[in-house]
Amino acid sequence: MQYMVSVITDKPGLATEQEDAAIDVFNDRLKAEGYWVFAGGLGGPDTATVIDSRGAETLVTDGPFLESKEYLIGFWIIEAPDLDVALALAAEGSKACNRKIEVRPFL
Repeated sequence: MQYMVSVITDKPGLATEQEDAAIDVFNDRLKAEGYWVFAGGLGGPDTATVIDSRGAETLVTDGPFLESKEYLIGFWIIEAPDLDVALALAAEGSKACNRKIEVRPFL
């Protein structure tokens, strides 16, 4: 089953050099053990654009759709045999990037 492992932060700025190095080690482990599907970092909320085409006109606004102290800054998509394995890997990812993690299964 595939899971999205979201990295949540409330810190301004990107990962430190030490965090980047730990993330690289974690990424290498995910790849070596066959859990890796895809991963990526995201720009901060100030780089977001929200599109809403539910009405007669398309509305385009700058900034995040939700104002919050915390925001999504990156993610991993992993393949794991079950939720327990995904949660254990997410705990290691949280330690590596020094951020909170949220895990959700793909439907």
